[in-house]
Amino acid sequence: MSATAKNAKGAKPTVRENPLSQFVWTATDKRGKTLKGDMAAKSANFVRAELRKQGLNPGDIKPKSKPLFGSAGKTVSPREITFFSRQMATMMASGIPMVQSLEILSNGQKNPKFAALIRSLRDDVSGGSAFSEALKAHPMQFNELYRNLVRAGEGAGVLDTVLDTLATYLERIEELKGKIKKALFYPVSVLAVGMIVSLILLMFVIPQFKETFAGFGADLPAFTLLYVNASDFMLANWWWLLVVAIGSVVGTGFAYRASPTLQRNVDRWMLKVPVIGKIMHDSAISRFARTLALTFKAGVPLVEALGTVSGATGSIIYDEAVAKIRDDVAVGYALNLAMKQVGIFPPMVVQMTAIGEEAGALDQMLFKVAEFHEQEVNNAVDAMTSLMEPFIIVVLGTLVGGMVVAMYLPIFKLGQVVG
Repeated sequence: MSATAKNAKGAKPTVRENPLSQFVWTATDKRGKTLKGDMAAKSANFVRAELRKQGLNPGDIKPKSKPLFGSAGKTVSPREITFFSRQMATMMASGIPMVQSLEILSNGQKNPKFAALIRSLRDDVSGGSAFSEALKAHPMQFNELYRNLVRAGEGAGVLDTVLDTLATYLERIEELKGKIKKALFYPVSVLAVGMIVSLILLMFVIPQFKETFAGFGADLPAFTLLYVNASDFMLANWWWLLVVAIGSVVGTGFAYRASPTLQRNVDRWMLKVPVIGKIMHDSAISRFARTLALTFKAGVPLVEALGTVSGATGSIIYDEAVAKIRDDVAVGYALNLAMKQVGIFPPMVVQMTAIGEEAGALDQMLFKVAEFHEQEVNNAVDAMTSLMEPFIIVVLGTLVGGMVVAMYLPIFKLGQVVG
């Protein structure tokens, strides 16, 4: 019996080393109609046997071809993790076993990397691992917060409820990120278009006007000469200007990623910028409050929950503040007092936290804090968009309109020369 047990144990790695492959098949039904589809199986023979069980006559069966360039570069997005969480919660609440749920979801994924990840989870769970343990093999897709909450849900026997709550949480976080990206992307994209149009005018349009006016022998106005000289400079030095621009962007990005001090300074500066700084503050507070409320409600101890939250605010300054709060709470400080000591949270947030602690409803109060500051982000983004529109019009008018005026000014002098 012991040898049999050893052999059984030894068979598990074999299953994991040979995951199911995707096959494309054709078959005919009893009426002679040709059907096509795809199926995950260990081999073509398994596909053939399954088709026969369904009353079909198997035809051509072959491995599903991979994309020309593979799946390199196609990562698992937060939106996919959100959908996965929601679908898992729905199927588990419907009574579908976890392994079968994972099998169904793996077959329905368009992203091959995510499909392979779900199949890996299925193999681990079918091999006897807890779902939270299986998630540990994929820390980039399922962070510490996600794993802690799943573990708490497993312990309390409410994993479907926890997954549903996680899905809602991830949706709110992604919605918040989208608002911030919208606030920053809109003015940057419009100004970038303005710069591109200006460069096209400088390098292709103004030289044509220069040749046209030169044939009439008229002196160009000073304003026009300014743009003509800028055009000549661009045409003569475009190659090294391009090198400097690309080098500056790449160098700045590399320095930012390599220097925690630079990241901290940039984050601190962003928090002080008018309008944008308020959006960043409200966003960080909202993520702090919602994440802490979610973990605390799931039964995670406060100190451990704060350890998870310290990397989830989206701001280095707030992450460091939360880490200090965790250390203070670990030695006996009340949460509201520890928050007050770091000096970065508004008095209202500290007071609501204190009320929540006294009333034994900390999670409910933190959810209210999160909702309030999410609404503040929405209002700030709308206000910023309204404020940026006249500014963008002025900048674009100066960039593009100035060039148009400079090109048409010589027409008046041209009329004098011809006259």
